Amino acid sequence: MRKRGLLALFALIVASLALVAAGCGGDDDDGGGGGDGGGEITALPSSSCTGIEYEGEGEPDYLIASDFPLQGSSRTQTIQIVGAIRYLLDKQGWKAGDHNIAYQSCDDATAQAAKWDSGKCSQNAQAYAQNEKVIGVIGTFNSGCAEIVIPVLNQAPGGGIAMVSPANTLVCITEGGPGCDESQPDKYYPSGTRNYARVVAHDAYQGAAVAEFAQSQGIESVYILNDRESYGLGVATNFRNAAESVGIEIAGFEAWDPRASSYEGLFRKIGNSGADAVFLGGLIDENGAKVIRDKVAVLGPNDGDVKLLAPDGFTTQQTIDEAGEAAAGMFMSVAGVPIDEFQGEGATFAEEFGATLGGAPIDPYAIYGAQAARILLDAIAASDGSRQSVIDQLFQTKVENGYLGTFDINENGDPTGAEGAVVGFTIYKATDKLESEATISPKDETVQAARGS
Repeated sequence: MRKRGLLALFALIVASLALVAAGCGGDDDDGGGGGDGGGEITALPSSSCTGIEYEGEGEPDYLIASDFPLQGSSRTQTIQIVGAIRYLLDKQGWKAGDHNIAYQSCDDATAQAAKWDSGKCSQNAQAYAQNEKVIGVIGTFNSGCAEIVIPVLNQAPGGGIAMVSPANTLVCITEGGPGCDESQPDKYYPSGTRNYARVVAHDAYQGAAVAEFAQSQGIESVYILNDRESYGLGVATNFRNAAESVGIEIAGFEAWDPRASSYEGLFRKIGNSGADAVFLGGLIDENGAKVIRDKVAVLGPNDGDVKLLAPDGFTTQQTIDEAGEAAAGMFMSVAGVPIDEFQGEGATFAEEFGATLGGAPIDPYAIYGAQAARILLDAIAASDGSRQSVIDQLFQTKVENGYLGTFDINENGDPTGAEGAVVGFTIYKATDKLESEATISPKDETVQAARGS
């Protein structure tokens, strides 16, 4: 049983009162970010988060939070990430070095949206920033939510709050260039100091990997759709650039309306273009299952004349469950290698954590979540307990044979010098489950083309 008891009850009451007073929860009396580790932990709002979890010795010094959509189509992946974080905390005795660490899992989705919600992301970010005991955040899952959370945490008291994502892939969060707004990425870091890192390669790599795979499948012309979200448009643009660089014709580039009741007219238009493939840049949450079903209804099965490609926003068993037989034969990509290709610590973690899932297959994102948590906990362990010190240590990260292989975190917050799962991409083919089709580490020239360089 989690150690909540009277402490958690009191904390929840305090958090509720703080929400009334400040509109966002937490405690904003002190700008030092809890550097001395003293005092009680105040819970983050129960409207978004679990109660305080802590199973270590003594009392917790600091609080970390995870921020993921725990409702909607991404839930099957994010629940495993949360489980992996708890599992790692258990293995470490709920400690980071000499610091005792408590944990809360927070939801950035709403039941109405059935996915991440911009208002919820903003509310959560304010709660983290104003709670002086929050020393780090693991998240987010969606790049659009990260765009909201990062600048709030960047300006938090005590030099900002460290944030490590296992899943954000939008290029423009960490670097500018073609395809990014002139204000990106600087607008996410108003303090002038970076506080965000990720353990996943960004979408220039994903776009390049899918383009090279499409070329290997003999695809000559592709019609590219996106869901109008930052992530969807970004990955669609990266794929377009990479596809052109390997000689694939772009038959069209436009958005689908997630609120539409039918896409059959759109696919008749695509059929008239002569494209022999369709790429869906976006999320399964954005009415993606209906898009897939209508594609098959109009253009035929995905292993027929018109192939169907999608990035990691679709790469989940939920896509198959929601789209049904129409998903069969579609190709979906995700950063990393198949579970059976993880090596060293990654393979060990997959085996040990997988044994706790009651027979359910482990999702690769669980391993990315564990790596993100490990990096944050290591940064806290090496710090003096202040928020700024944790950030400083985060940007000195050097992972040697970690869960995802060997890599550093560069000054932008991206993994660099990588070997292993960080730069590999798996292409899955849908049957009644995800079956690995190929593993690709894209060529540097294709990645640069995807960037628009």
